[in-house]
Amino acid sequence: MMEAKLLIQETTVVVFVLGGPGSGKGTQCPKIVEHFGFTHLCAGDLLQAEIESESENGTMIHNFKKEGKIVPSEITVKLLQQAMQQSDNNRFIIDGFPRNEENRAAFENIVKIKPEFVLFFDCPEEELTRRILNRNQGRVDDNIETIGKRLKVYFESTLPVINYYNSKGKVQKIDAQRSVNEVFEDVKSVFAKFKPVVRVDSTK
Repeated sequence: MMEAKLLIQETTVVVFVLGGPGSGKGTQCPKIVEHFGFTHLCAGDLLQAEIESESENGTMIHNFKKEGKIVPSEITVKLLQQAMQQSDNNRFIIDGFPRNEENRAAFENIVKIKPEFVLFFDCPEEELTRRILNRNQGRVDDNIETIGKRLKVYFESTLPVINYYNSKGKVQKIDAQRSVNEVFEDVKSVFAKFKPVVRVDSTK
């Protein structure tokens, strides 16, 4: 691999997308991709893909998850870095990351990029619980007890990251309690400086 390929361009733009489970990140990210030409990276999806590839790294990630342990930040960050290096785009939204302070520090140390801003979908706990219960009837991880645990992790681990970036003036807070279209109108205002892209269909 050429050395140049290992470097992420200085013009690269990264936006972290954060919010509790059920806050609408998964609905809004594809709209940002379509409208503003960003590439959508999801740390969870990259970890899952690595597990399915059955690489040595994938086996290690699988074992961490099986034991209920958090995958070390360095592994997650390097997967994100690799995905960015392999993309021909230089605009990225990273969904559901950083989940904690360790993730945040590892990303800045390894990738050497600070986010342009953090898109924060703000939604109260009761509304998040209601949405998760409604959206996936019958899913194992969507019972009240498990939802409570997921929300606890979010409030204890991810909110400090949002507060950190807020202290740096980098958080764009969106009221996520409204309809999908109303929320996206606010999102569009936040991304207004990135001109909407006209994409040419490059069918391979």
